[in-house]
Formats: sequence, structure tokens, C-alpha cells
Amino acid sequence: MAEKIKLEVRQAKFSDIDGIHQLVSRVYKKMGPYPLDTIRGQINNFPEGHFVAVLNSQIIGYSASIILPEKEVLKHHNWKNVTGQGFGTTHDPSGDYLYGYETCVDPDIRGHRIGQRLYSERKKLVKFLRLKGVVFGGRLPHLSQHIAKVKNIKNYIKLVKNKKIKDPVLGFHLRNGFEVIGILENYLPADKDSMGHAVHLRWKNPQYQNIQQAKKGRFRQDSVRVVSVQYKQRRISSFKEFETMVEYYTDVAADYRADFVLFPELFTMQLLSIKNEQIAPDLAIKTMTKYAKRIKDMFRSLAIKYNVNIIGGSHPTMIENKVKNVCYVALRDGSLHEREKIHPTPDEKYWWNIEGGDSVKAIETDCGPIGVLICYDSEFPELTRHLVNQGIRFLFVPFLTDNRQAYCRVRYCCQARAVENQIYVAMAGNVGHLPRVANMDIQYAQSCIFTPCDFSFAKDGIAAETTPNVEMVTIADLRTDILIEARANGAVRNLKDRRHDLYSVVWKDS
Repeated sequence: MAEKIKLEVRQAKFSDIDGIHQLVSRVYKKMGPYPLDTIRGQINNFPEGHFVAVLNSQIIGYSASIILPEKEVLKHHNWKNVTGQGFGTTHDPSGDYLYGYETCVDPDIRGHRIGQRLYSERKKLVKFLRLKGVVFGGRLPHLSQHIAKVKNIKNYIKLVKNKKIKDPVLGFHLRNGFEVIGILENYLPADKDSMGHAVHLRWKNPQYQNIQQAKKGRFRQDSVRVVSVQYKQRRISSFKEFETMVEYYTDVAADYRADFVLFPELFTMQLLSIKNEQIAPDLAIKTMTKYAKRIKDMFRSLAIKYNVNIIGGSHPTMIENKVKNVCYVALRDGSLHEREKIHPTPDEKYWWNIEGGDSVKAIETDCGPIGVLICYDSEFPELTRHLVNQGIRFLFVPFLTDNRQAYCRVRYCCQARAVENQIYVAMAGNVGHLPRVANMDIQYAQSCIFTPCDFSFAKDGIAAETTPNVEMVTIADLRTDILIEARANGAVRNLKDRRHDLYSVVWKDS
């Protein structure tokens, strides 16, 4: 009996990232695959524009596209600039054309018309969104083989059109209704088979009607409620007492129907006050690592019970015999994520022997992708930009500072990250004191929730803030529709105006 074949083309999901990476590795053996974080950013920045073809549970085709203004896609451009280094961060919802920047099919799969199926999905999306059409730079994989004979690209394209030369990619596009509108020289230098060049192709949507009002309608309102907890350090007598206080604040957040509740960095160090013994800092931190499992279980349970996503500050965690400063993120679907601090402060290294992590990845939530950077990490703009490339619109920064100068460094950097990346940034810190716990004896904090600085946002770019050094919470409703509008049409457009031809953030081994 013949094996039953199941083939589907659907919107790409985050669970497809590994499969897409493996596919691209097979297709582009000379150029190499996209890093995993780049694929994550592609999907996050415009989920509707990314499709996979799946044959019997294996991904055998992938297409990536974004929306861009007509003036951007019809002028001469290159792949790196037009796609934001391949992350798709240049996506503009108010644009005119669907811009395709990746289509690949497993070279070992034949006879299923996978490429045609992927392009059919693109065309359906264009019609649904009432866009003008599809534009992209098409590869010319046989150009390098024939250049000595044909002399130049124009002759090569002409010969392919007249079927004198067979080019599988350009021939496919011409058969599927795309017209040649030009040549994109130095489009993708890494594509040696195409000699770095591409053919500029366009498909016009036959159903397009130039109704300006319909294209420029308001974005759908989409609000996310965030609670930042300014937590007071005080002596406690048991883990149960600590758990009760954490549950109290989670309950408060749930009563306000919050989507996220943020706790401060290392607020769990309060557990050292249970015995109230002054012990060496390196021994104290190792003692704290023994609480890791109980704290993870606590956060996961509370997130489900109160239906709120918990950004659990941070906790010393033993990973491969090294102490790391780790934030536990418990989502209300029951999943748990861990994010390590990349840059321990000099005090953390000296007193506690804490070592830095080496990975910065977005976390997928029911409110969209988010990022977490612990305290000092917010002072390194490359980390936030890498998260923004992956598609985040919300950044959470748990922090621990003992004086105003230290606090101001974190605050000003968080506000800078909100402005330069056009994102929301929430920060939460500790107050109070723990006299017998080294490096936790005094605290200074004013927890805040920052916005970009533009007319649509809060005055001074501050959505909410606490009273300094007082135990309390602060709450803000953050609208993603306004954020998207500001990125596309704000007074300044920091993300849109980046010079990809001059600089970029490249994460090693991502």
C-alpha cells in the first residue's frame, strides 16, 4: 500500500524555526544559512508574510516577505539595506508592495510545485491586503556559467526570455506572471552564482484599486497592561513568608487584569535573611542557588493560577558549575523561560563570582515577543538592538542599585533604549535594606515604564513611575498600535532611518 502523502502550505510558526534553518542550510550550501535569531526576527516582524511548505511533517519550502513603500521597492537597492540585515525590521504596514526577500525549496524534493504554491500564497496575501503587487530581486543562478558568452546581464536576461538559455529561477518567475523592471547590481554579494546581482521583478495585483482612504485606515487598538513591582527588602523567617509576598503582588497584578508583572533583580536574596547569619558572600550565593527549583515552581504555579505572565526578577542559578544571574519568565500558558545576565557588574564578579551568559533571545508570549535584560545589560545598546531585530516591542529590565548614581545609569539607559528602538521599556527595583547580607545592605529605586518620545506617547516618555524608595507598584497600558504607527510615520523614525549600509549589530554564533 502506497504511503499517504500530506502536503500543506501555511503561515510559518516559531516552532518551525529549526526546520527552516535546516532547510536553508541544504539550499544555500555556498552562502550558509540564516542564524536562528534572524529567522525569529523575520517571523516576528511580519508573521503574515512568512510561509512554509510542509511535506509529511518536514519543512521543504520557505518564503519570507515584508511590506514596503513603492518608492523604496522600485528604486535601485540591495538586499541588506532593504531587509534590515535580513531581519525584516524595515517592514512598513502602510507600504504599497509586498517585498519578497527569500524563497527556497528543498533541492531533493521534486514534482510537488512547491515554489508555485508559495507564490500563490503571496499573491493571495497581496489581494487580501489590497496591495499593489509583489516586488523582489530574483537570483540568476546560471549567470556565472554564461557570462563569458553573453557578455552582460541584459543579454543574459534577454536570452532567458527568448528561451535560448535555461535559468530555472528566472524562467519560473516569468512563467508565473512576473515582469522584469530592471537590474539590481551588487544586490547580494554573497550570491556568487548570480555574481552578486539580481533581476528586478514585479507582479501587479489585477484587483488593486487605488483607494487611499482604505489603505491609510487606523491601526487596530491593541493594549498590553504592565505592572512593575517596587519590592521592599526586609527580614523574613521562612520561604513560605517570601512566597506569600510574591503571591500578594501577583494577585494585585491579576486584580488589575495585567498581562505582565515585573519583579526586581535578585529580590530573592531576601531568603538569606531567614537564618540572618553573616556568611562569606561566595558561600551565600551558592546557598541561594539551592532555592532555584522551588522558585521556578513557584513562578510557574502563580502564572497559571493568576493568569498573568511573570517576569521573575532574577535569581542566582548554578549552570554547568558556574553561578549565573538568571531571570525566570513564567508565562500563563505554563511554560518557563530563562534569560541570563550577559554582563555581571564588577561587584557581582568580586563578591559573588557570578559569570556572564552568552545568549540574548526574544521570548514569544501571548502579547507578542518580549525581551529581558537584567540591570547592567541595559547599558549596552547592542543587546537591545539585537532583541529588536528579533521583533520585540516590550523590554523588561529588573534592576538592583544601591545609590542614586547607579540608579540613574540604569534609568537613563533604559529611556535611551526606548527612544532609539521605539519600544516600551519597564524597569523594577528593590527598596529597603538587608543589613546582614553582603552587597544587599542598602537599596535605591524608582521603578518606571518608558515609552518612545513622540506626540502619541506619554509626556516626557514616561508612562508611569513610582515614588522613589517606597514599596509600591506602578501600572501602565501600552498600546502596540500606536507604537507601530510611530515607527512608520512618527516625527522621527529611528528604526526606519538606520543606515544598514554603514553599520549593523551582528551576534556571533546566533
